Amino acid sequence: MSVVDGTIAGMIQVCLNGPRGVRDGAAVPVSPGAMADSARAAVAAGASDVHVHPKSPCGEDTLSRRAVAATLTAIRAAVPASVLIGVTTGAWAEPDPGRRVERVRSWTALPDHASVNWHEPGAEEVAAALVERGVGVEAGIWSGTDGAERFLASPLAPRVLRVLAEVTDPGPEAAEDSARTLLSALGDAHGRPVLLHGEDGSAWPVLRLARRLGLATRVGLEDTLRLPDGRPAASNAELVRAADDIH
Repeated sequence: MSVVDGTIAGMIQVCLNGPRGVRDGAAVPVSPGAMADSARAAVAAGASDVHVHPKSPCGEDTLSRRAVAATLTAIRAAVPASVLIGVTTGAWAEPDPGRRVERVRSWTALPDHASVNWHEPGAEEVAAALVERGVGVEAGIWSGTDGAERFLASPLAPRVLRVLAEVTDPGPEAAEDSARTLLSALGDAHGRPVLLHGEDGSAWPVLRLARRLGLATRVGLEDTLRLPDGRPAASNAELVRAADDIH
């Protein structure tokens, strides 16, 4: 594997929970302690980077400084210092763009990186606030949106840590075509490393493509609750082990 600006080509990032919660099964970690335990096991299974959604006491995604600090503190105590930890800045966690920027500026504990969905209102301002604070930006470019066009036109594009090429088409039959279309739209992505992944039905087909192309990828209970053979996954670690077996 080679390292490009902090991104390992072919690396596996674990996405611990996403917007999912206890209704999606006991395996989804929602408390800082559960997230830390899940991250520790996933890293031992082969993940080298962590993406997590901090949760409010009622289990909803939040950008509050208290929740972000508690989540980061717990996970950092559970994994090696070499493992980078990132959080979401998704608009569903804070719909108002101005408030989202305020949340980022209020954080007392900083993640190594944070994802910014480039098709969302206020993406540029959120990304700029993260850059100002020294936090790496994962530019989330979703298929079926104008995210790629907006990202390529952005003056911040050359400064992001990496691009998250996210295939949101849940159908496995169209997943690879959707992924290739998205990668084509991104072109050279201003020279930034690309992490390619899918979700639900597209998760495993897109992960296999990423492995064939030598791109970084991710897997975890945010993206899929099932193993490649369709069985329910018991943990993030089990998903990471399954991904690591795909070459």
